[in-house]
Amino acid sequence: MFTGDFDYTLPADLIAQTPLEKRTSSRMLVVKKRQGVLIHSSFAELPHFLNGQFMLVVNNTRVFPARMYGKKPTGGKVEILLVRQLENNHWEALVKPSGSIKEDTPVTLNGYSRPLIIGKYLHSDRREVFFRDGENPMNAARQAGTIPLPPYIKRTFPHNPYEELDKERYQTIFAQDDGSIAAPTASLHFDEEIISALQQRNIQRTEITLHVGPGTFLPVKSDLISEHSIENEWYHIGADAATAITAHSSAGKPLLPVGTTVVRTLESAVHVDGVIPHKSGVTNLFIYPGYSFKIIRNMLTNFHLPKSTLFMLVCALAGKDLIVDAYREAIEKRYRFYSYGDAMLILDE
Repeated sequence: MFTGDFDYTLPADLIAQTPLEKRTSSRMLVVKKRQGVLIHSSFAELPHFLNGQFMLVVNNTRVFPARMYGKKPTGGKVEILLVRQLENNHWEALVKPSGSIKEDTPVTLNGYSRPLIIGKYLHSDRREVFFRDGENPMNAARQAGTIPLPPYIKRTFPHNPYEELDKERYQTIFAQDDGSIAAPTASLHFDEEIISALQQRNIQRTEITLHVGPGTFLPVKSDLISEHSIENEWYHIGADAATAITAHSSAGKPLLPVGTTVVRTLESAVHVDGVIPHKSGVTNLFIYPGYSFKIIRNMLTNFHLPKSTLFMLVCALAGKDLIVDAYREAIEKRYRFYSYGDAMLILDE
């Protein structure tokens, strides 16, 4: 199976640059995969497509302001994106321009009092970064960093007129623990009003955590899909969530994972007997057509980039031909795409 098989052409003006005024105002394309039926609706109508048998599973990770800007002693500009914490408060980071920065170069961060040290190469364009006194670079990020929006959302720096809007809206209402460099975007559509409407229909909800790293979004560069690998991402399934999900699924009731992060977490953790364990771990699960799902049959998601691992996952769940048709129709109907865009509900019907 080839990466090029998952390409499509998207007009640039359909890439959503800002969120809608109301979270639930997004459109929603409903895909009934066994019937091969597409229904155009709105996210506010989500409760009406579900019944009291469903349990929503959401990702409660929080996006932290992981992107920082600074200058080298020569005055050259540097961009640093914290990726994951290593030992002794050292971090792995994406650094630009990495090739021109020597090891142990101090970078004066905009809005922070002390220089961050650019350390050794880890792999590719990743560098080790740290403070000499052992301070955690996340402290600097919380004070001086910015929300790391994906590159297809265009912003100006340092004068970003949408900075406060992004701080609020590129964060889900479920967000709890800092750790992600990207939002689980399917959850961005929820507000308290729709949560209340779901509760009125006796639709349960539980939460897991997966801290989203760059691996989910890095482009598939190999021609053969099977030659691509996804970087490890940390997840946690609490005892209450594990018990609730296992009991629900074992009773034959449908789960509705909200987003690809939840799908990958549950599919990674589930035992052969269908039990979801209480555990923390890492996953590098790459789901593409041909994958045999263990526990997931439905999902709520957004519209994803061509040739991305996320688009491949959706094709694996609902069938490539049907999803290609759905995307074609969404483009014709001018749906809004990607992180701040519209939603897709895939139902096992």
